Formats: sequence, C-alpha cells, structure tokens
Amino acid sequence: MVWGGISIGGLTDLDIIRNGTLTGRKYADEILRPHVIPYSGAIGDSFVFQDDNARPHRARLVENMLEAETIQRMEWPAYSPDLNPIEHVWDILGRRIAALPPPPATVRDLEIALLEEWISISQSLIDNLVKITWISL
Repeated sequence: MVWGGISIGGLTDLDIIRNGTLTGRKYADEILRPHVIPYSGAIGDSFVFQDDNARPHRARLVENMLEAETIQRMEWPAYSPDLNPIEHVWDILGRRIAALPPPPATVRDLEIALLEEWISISQSLIDNLVKITWISL
C-alpha cells in the first residue's frame, strides 16, 4: 500500500505503508504528521485537504488531529473516485510499473520502481488533473 499527495505546483513524497492494514492511528502517525501537516503549512491558508473517505481517514482521532491543526477538509461524496485526481495518478503509476521491462521481481524492486516512477510524473500532468477536477465540481 502506498500514499502520496498532489497539488497544483507540488507533490509529497510517496510513502510506502508496510506491516499490515492502514488504521486510523497508523494514518495519523505515518501520513498526517510527517506529510500532510508539514505540506499544509508550506501551502498556507489556501490548503484544502482531500481524501477518499476510506475508514481510516474518517477515524475520530484523524478528525480531531485535522481540526487541531486547522486543516480544512474538502467535503467529498463517498464512492466517487473518478472525481478525485489522485485516482488518475494511481492509474498512471500502475500503468508505468506494469510497462517496465523487466517487471519488478521482488517487493523491494517494486518499492524502488514505485518511488522512481512517482517522482517522474510531470507536474504539468498533475496540475491539469487537479484543474480538471476543480472545474468539474
């Protein structure tokens, strides 16, 4: 499982989530604290956080953490992945990994390939995906 964040003009590091299922606590400790909170601070008052309504994203401790950090969360209809630009980025990333000659043979090879392909996605492509989503909302 991986997590990454995108925005117009930037993206976070890709985080590879190891050791089991993503829980609300793990999401808070391994994603929000090291990635989202600093990224929101770098963006400033215009930062609006969007997630995909997965159960760990909606845990009470996550809600409380975002509120304490005054991070505004975008209201988002459940089961609407086609409107979330990160879903298109995941598709692009998956296609790139699938097209690698030779394909990754081990979990470690897959992790390395994911990290390399993530940083090679053009920012202009990400910007366009985000803009298209905002227009369609």
